[in-house]
Amino acid sequence: MYSFGSGVLIGTRTDIASATPVNFGLVQEVTMDETATIKELYGQQQHPLAIARGTIKTTGKAKVARISGLAMASLFYGVTPVPGQLMTAFGESGTIPAGSPYTVTVANAATAADDLGVLNALTGLPFTKVASAPAAGQYSVAGGVYTFAAADQGKLLLINYTYALAGAGQHFTVTNQLLGTTPTFQAQFYTTFQGNAVNVRFNNCTSSKLGFGTKLEDFVMPEFDFSVFADAAGNVATWSFGDVG
Repeated sequence: MYSFGSGVLIGTRTDIASATPVNFGLVQEVTMDETATIKELYGQQQHPLAIARGTIKTTGKAKVARISGLAMASLFYGVTPVPGQLMTAFGESGTIPAGSPYTVTVANAATAADDLGVLNALTGLPFTKVASAPAAGQYSVAGGVYTFAAADQGKLLLINYTYALAGAGQHFTVTNQLLGTTPTFQAQFYTTFQGNAVNVRFNNCTSSKLGFGTKLEDFVMPEFDFSVFADAAGNVATWSFGDVG
């Protein structure tokens, strides 16, 4: 039989009850490795007289093209996402008024979170943040309202900040958990080609690495590395091959 393509990979938590299966998302590559330690017994000759196999390490890696907050949160960190997200406003335009008060209120002031700086839109130079009473070239901010000096009236601005968006998306917080906290999941891999299928189920896994890298003129492809171990019944994996019927 032959196999073609990246297949499908689905993870289901095994350390919590009634867990929701999570598709890793538009899998681009899946790698599964079985690595055994080998001990050779030598005599006076060059080649070993006997070889024994010791422990076996089973690992996997999945490179995906869809960013799944649920997969990252549940399968790697062992937490549950909640509704809402933290958004970034980058380069929001504004103009310092010609008269007092010399303030600019950003579009999302009601839910503004962190200030990320202000630029002069014409020169590209940054304004300097101060606690209060800004002088020329300075600003202060509170509750999404930016205050400037009278000397800067009329200047065009580019404002950067974050704000909470409750009506869309999801988010999760990564806390400093105790050593030994280990989210586990079952991994099911499936691929088919010309009427033939390959199914692999790893009974217990835990993710050892989550990679998230960006690149100019390319898609972001998160990577999950995971290690496999036996379940309570002593089973590690099931491999299935054959016609789909």
